[in-house]
Amino acid sequence: MAGVMIGIDPHKGSHTAYALDEREQRVGQVRVRASAKQVQVLLSWAADWPQRTWAVEGARGLGQLLSQQLLGAGERVLDVPLKLAARVRLLNTGQINKNDPNDARSVAVAALRARELAELTAEDHTEVMRIWSRRYHDLGRLRTQLLCRLHAVLCELVPGGFAKKLTVAHAVAILDRVTPQTVIAQAKLDLAREMITDLQRLDARRRDARARAARAVAASGTSITDIRGVGPIIAGAVLGYVRDIHRFADRDHFASYNGTAPIEVSSGNRKIYRLSRRGNRQLNHAIHMVAVSQIRYRDTEGRAYYDKKLAEGMTGKSALRALKRKISDSLYTRMLNDAHRLSTKDPGGQTGNDSASSAASSHPATPALRTSHSRACGAQESRIGGLIVVRHDHSGAVLCSVRGLPGADRFGRGARSWRVGEGCRAAGAAA
Repeated sequence: MAGVMIGIDPHKGSHTAYALDEREQRVGQVRVRASAKQVQVLLSWAADWPQRTWAVEGARGLGQLLSQQLLGAGERVLDVPLKLAARVRLLNTGQINKNDPNDARSVAVAALRARELAELTAEDHTEVMRIWSRRYHDLGRLRTQLLCRLHAVLCELVPGGFAKKLTVAHAVAILDRVTPQTVIAQAKLDLAREMITDLQRLDARRRDARARAARAVAASGTSITDIRGVGPIIAGAVLGYVRDIHRFADRDHFASYNGTAPIEVSSGNRKIYRLSRRGNRQLNHAIHMVAVSQIRYRDTEGRAYYDKKLAEGMTGKSALRALKRKISDSLYTRMLNDAHRLSTKDPGGQTGNDSASSAASSHPATPALRTSHSRACGAQESRIGGLIVVRHDHSGAVLCSVRGLPGADRFGRGARSWRVGEGCRAAGAAA
């Protein structure tokens, strides 16, 4: 039998699989216990359908391990969003109860009917960046929770309280001045000191998570960190959730995925657009933090773009949304250029582009891009004929970049690089 779609409803203790043919007719059903042999059991059960596709509900959540195991076995796996499977179950014409087999069937039906479901690929280095970025944010939430509790305890020890903003050093200074008069006050003082110790431990773990994320981002060779406000944590979140930029057809699809594209709610002659609350909210939050960082400083192109939108009559929130969309376009262009650069990199040298990769070439209003000073430092330009030759010291090796060579655009950046000697000879020959 060909064209079998197998929907899986994953759980911590078990997984339910439901197989449908192309006419959405049931051809099989099984429930396996979550164990080390779960994949072997599923493959043995599905051996009668060589032309099969697996559709896993929440394949990047609870079903991540099972999905990666199926990929490792050479299977084709689709990721079915939870909401899509729930809508299929809700709109089904029959009386379907909420149970694991019906959930697995809804997943299979959704996979058969949907046209553009994401096909999973094996995890790569982007998963490392996402792990440490999430770890940093999780530790930040724990720190905020603990700091609020410490704030409440200190308010019970210090008459009149103190300012809302509280740091570990400030809390230590406050506790050094407290003299407990009762056993209860002494207990609260001891509790506050333990909380401060916990805060210091969390701060150390956050620094470690940030350092790990920074190393992973640096190893990826991405250029999105050249955007003002994009540090290692935000870069790790963006690259970790995007994974492969080529899965987005254009910048509009990417904006829809990250929730920066508005939703049309027009009716009749009225054209109305409202805020989108769809898409990846973690990625949307990362873009939001970049926008807020750019608005905070008046010397950024993002702040200039924000002020321009305010002058045009937009509200502050509308101008912020417009800026977030521009940042989304810049991120998309840079990630696309990075992917193109890595795929076309000359094995005998480096791409050697000294210019800032940005969306400004195709979208002049794209905000808040800055040149990486580490690569431009020490560069010397000279002209040979109609070409521009740039000599620059990069990591101790002197390189020669040549701009204006015929066909250089096929390298994505409009430049070629060689080590000194062969590069200058090639430039002279081309001139």
